[in-house]
Amino acid sequence: MLRLTDPHDLPADFGPTVVTLGNFDGVHRGHAAVMQRVAQEAHARGLRSVAVTFEPHPLAVLAPDKAPEMLTGMKDRLFLLEQLGLNAVVVMPFTRELAAQTPREFVETTFVDALHARCVVVGKDTRFGVKNSGDITTLSELGGEFGFDVIALDDVGPGVRWSSSQVRELIAGGKVDEAAEVLGRNHCVVGEVVKGFQRGRELGFPTANLARDAEGVVPADGVYAGWLVRRSLAQDDPEYRLPAAISVGTNPTFDIPERTVEAYVLDRTDLDLYGEIVAVEFVQHLRGNVRFDSIEALIEQMTRDVEAARDLLAPA
Repeated sequence: MLRLTDPHDLPADFGPTVVTLGNFDGVHRGHAAVMQRVAQEAHARGLRSVAVTFEPHPLAVLAPDKAPEMLTGMKDRLFLLEQLGLNAVVVMPFTRELAAQTPREFVETTFVDALHARCVVVGKDTRFGVKNSGDITTLSELGGEFGFDVIALDDVGPGVRWSSSQVRELIAGGKVDEAAEVLGRNHCVVGEVVKGFQRGRELGFPTANLARDAEGVVPADGVYAGWLVRRSLAQDDPEYRLPAAISVGTNPTFDIPERTVEAYVLDRTDLDLYGEIVAVEFVQHLRGNVRFDSIEALIEQMTRDVEAARDLLAPA
């Protein structure tokens, strides 16, 4: 998949395109449906498939206090988009100059002049151009003028609208299993493994601690069953995806106020993951955080957590 930051850098021999536009945060099932339609149209028409997105999120530039926490970092977003079979993704730097373009200016410079669009596939609630003044009607009118078709899709799942905002709310409430239904996969946080306070190792449960700058929305505090994915390994490597019990939050038993994400790989004390980039996938919330009166009580509960995670993650 070709990755660009300027649509005008598309190779001259790339050919005309089917294009979609959006933030695609989380790359949830609604986004996937759009991408699948883009790929279908491109295949049927003998065209190339392109997604146009922005970095940072437009609100981070126009109204920083209202900017959402991103479900996925850009690297992960591109990784997920690539799995959907696109020929190219254009990540346009979002600036005030770009935000000032009228809908016509944006369509003409990006879709028509740069990408040679023959078809544009978007969600029905798509807005674009200065102050979000362009909508699906605007896009259809411009398509008629510039010679591209417009296909508008509903981003609706079974009885509920698929949206990044909905996923954020579910994750914030610890409902990672429900979030997975909208995402079409487990939600994850991606970051480098760094040294922590070593409390888990002292208790017999060594954990991989993620760096503070890990990307992805961190779920509500508590203990989760999930997976630790070693991104540096091949996907067919047996060590690539490992079952884990995951702790999110502060450590009230040891009066540690720092909020962390740490994962104990079940039954493994031999792993040296320091410096690796890993994805911690959240499957199911097991319990909230509790302050224990003794180390013995904490170890007993951690043992129960591990067994609960093992049962939940076991093959059906």
